[in-house]
Amino acid sequence: MIHKRTWSMNSPTTGISSTFRLSRMLSLLFTAGAAAYAFNAPVTVVQQRAAVSPTFRVEQAPQMGATIRELRDRVSSVKNTKKITSAMKLVAAAKVRRAQEAVLRSRPFSETLERILGGLLQRLKTEALDIPLLQQREAKKVCLVSITGDRGLCGAYNANAIKKTEARIKELKAQGVEVELVTIGNKGSTYFKKRVTPVRKAIPCTQAPSAKQATEISSELLSSFYAGDFDRVELVYTTFISMISSVPSIRTIVPLLPGGIEMEGDEIFKMSTKDGQLSIKKEPIKAAAPQEFAPDMIFEQEPSQLLNAILPLYLNGQILRTLQESVASELASRMSAMQAATDNAKDLQGRLEREMNRARQAKITQELMEIIAGADATGA
Repeated sequence: MIHKRTWSMNSPTTGISSTFRLSRMLSLLFTAGAAAYAFNAPVTVVQQRAAVSPTFRVEQAPQMGATIRELRDRVSSVKNTKKITSAMKLVAAAKVRRAQEAVLRSRPFSETLERILGGLLQRLKTEALDIPLLQQREAKKVCLVSITGDRGLCGAYNANAIKKTEARIKELKAQGVEVELVTIGNKGSTYFKKRVTPVRKAIPCTQAPSAKQATEISSELLSSFYAGDFDRVELVYTTFISMISSVPSIRTIVPLLPGGIEMEGDEIFKMSTKDGQLSIKKEPIKAAAPQEFAPDMIFEQEPSQLLNAILPLYLNGQILRTLQESVASELASRMSAMQAATDNAKDLQGRLEREMNRARQAKITQELMEIIAGADATGA
């Protein structure tokens, strides 16, 4: 708002001559300058010209928080925002702990499954295996599974995952390979539905992935792979590195490599507190050693049939693992983003409170000057 202030000497006299009023204005000007300097509010040249020249028109530029009431309201709003962001950080930390416990509970089953699978692969490495999940095809059409989050306020987590997916789509199309998408997470689904690449299926990503959800996803992928709808399935997920770092990664999950399904090592992330701050401890875990079967062991079923039944379970476990890792990355990104928002709100609150104190001091100074001017005028 632009305030226009016009002073005129043509107003009716009140018993005081114009010369006396002008000298009074000059004395008030110097008094105001000294008082304002004491309160760190110097009088500007425009204000001096307005005080000296009665017909000078002042146009003040709008300033942030023009009145004390507006500043007080803004401080209250920033305080409420800081409480919300701090609470969201604590909620994300609690969810990270639950995700960590879910990973620890599922580890014994996944380790046993990997050991049996590795032993069967070693037992059958000299045989010709007729297993669909191990058959390599010429990639003419690829299904790209992109994992994002359902909600925002998690920093660059969703944006990085989407950028990685778009880069992979562009790379595959440059090689003459058709691409179909399976999106996990509402953010990725909303984004890619407006793009050229067809979306085969959109699945929401909860913040507590379960084995049932992983089974539904793997069943959809396996049935389409067996039907020949596509020749390869690639997974775009976010690798959890630390509380402030996560990297989008690409991994081929179908078909599996018969030379070892590439039993990979893993890391367990344990959240703890140190000096009042949240911290993450990494515990590296080596790949499970293959189960040793005696050469003369007789299987009730053919080892190839057992392998054909175990591979889908292994695929379910890998999908569940990537979902849990992506969710952990999302929650860690949200914690970092909410911590940064809380720090920014604290800084903004301090600056607004200082500005409000200056405005209050300026108002008190103005009231004192008006009282002194009124007393002098009455005494004269």
